[in-house]
Amino acid sequence: FVELARRREFILKTVGEQGKLTDELRRRIEACWDETLLEDLYLPYKVKRRTRAEVARQRGLGPLADLLQLKPYENPAKAAARFVNEEVPDTEAALQGARDIVAERVSEDEATRHELRALFGRTAVIRSQVVKSRAAEAGKYRDYFDFSEPLRRCTSHRLLAMRRGEAEGYLRVSIVPADDEGAQERVVRRHVRRGTPAAAQMEMAAADAYRRLLRPAMESEFAAQSRRQADEEAINVFAGNLKQLLLAPPLGQKRIMGIDPGFRTGCKVVCLDAQGVLLHSEAVFPHPPLNQSARAGFAIANMVKDYAI
Repeated sequence: FVELARRREFILKTVGEQGKLTDELRRRIEACWDETLLEDLYLPYKVKRRTRAEVARQRGLGPLADLLQLKPYENPAKAAARFVNEEVPDTEAALQGARDIVAERVSEDEATRHELRALFGRTAVIRSQVVKSRAAEAGKYRDYFDFSEPLRRCTSHRLLAMRRGEAEGYLRVSIVPADDEGAQERVVRRHVRRGTPAAAQMEMAAADAYRRLLRPAMESEFAAQSRRQADEEAINVFAGNLKQLLLAPPLGQKRIMGIDPGFRTGCKVVCLDAQGVLLHSEAVFPHPPLNQSARAGFAIANMVKDYAI
């Protein structure tokens, strides 16, 4: 909770310094208590490394990308010709740069990410394949040489085994939707206006956004999430096993006596059978202020005898 509140304050400050913090955006950020959704809101304003889209923007191709998205009825090739210069040698280079910018915008679109995340949640499949050059030494992972299963049905021990094999360099593990082409088509449908001159360019950009940016981002997100869940399940299993071990009779199948020392309230004594079931309990007072040491010794001796301690 504290970390999320701190992150939210950082995001508000960062976007504010960029001069892009609208009242609506501030309201949505302040009302957000989901870490994933908060990062989705921040993504378009995040300071980025030198991406293909950033290079294209530096070459002045942002307006061409705007045209593809907002004015799809204009001729893209004709519009691209206006952006040819020393850094952009021809119209195809201009269109490629514009597509890179559009792809990044598509990948940062909150609604698109939300829809794709829901699709991954319902249909994601985890797949593992052996690294062929290491197959001979990967015998203990033989069950996962060519394995696939719906992610939500994958048990924690199988998932953790695949991740171990991946970490040791024996397996390649991926998480993809059951219908990868269908997932890409969803992204394309959301962003492409069919039948317009810019449709072909927008379709290439949306498909690139899915393959190069969105799918890897979702795969990383669900890999981390599934690993967390598997770790928690494994911890719960180990904790349950340890609890049973700690609750087992410390001396095995033997009748025992337990004594809780005390002065004013006396020493509380219990006798347990070989299964740990309570047979008898009483208090004795061998210490001050009562000093009933002889009576206490007699009572202890009788309990040892009577209950075969």
